[in-house]
Amino acid sequence: MKTSPFRVVPLPTEIADRARRAAQACAADHAVVTADSPIGYPCRHCLRFAKPGERVILFPYESIPAGHPYSETGPIFIHAEPCERYSATHEYPEDLRRGRAFRAYSTSYDMIDAEVANGNEPEAIVEKLLRNPETAFVDARSVTRGCYTFRIQRA
Repeated sequence: MKTSPFRVVPLPTEIADRARRAAQACAADHAVVTADSPIGYPCRHCLRFAKPGERVILFPYESIPAGHPYSETGPIFIHAEPCERYSATHEYPEDLRRGRAFRAYSTSYDMIDAEVANGNEPEAIVEKLLRNPETAFVDARSVTRGCYTFRIQRA
């Protein structure tokens, strides 16, 4: 078996739990939504799409911290019910193979490269972006909405 040169970093459980508590407390910026599509609501914690009829929480997440030119807060989903955090971190998540763009960032959070996966080649794109010694990490994002999906670091 080939060893992956990267590690997938899903949303930390602490952030998912905090979002669930905020939704339960009716926080204005946390909405509970029912999935109505099999590929429209990717959970950033388990890295699977919510199934139609499952409830998800939509809330703002700061993928690049404030104080940098590429600082960004945007909407993401997690399952409303606790789910197991994605643990196959040496493997690219199967549910999210299509419809992703990849942005490479430096240690100072500057975007240094970006590429769209048009087919089933996300690993090749990630490996290419990580070959650049200036790349500190790569963020996978939705092609259609631009939303943060997960982070990728060197293994």
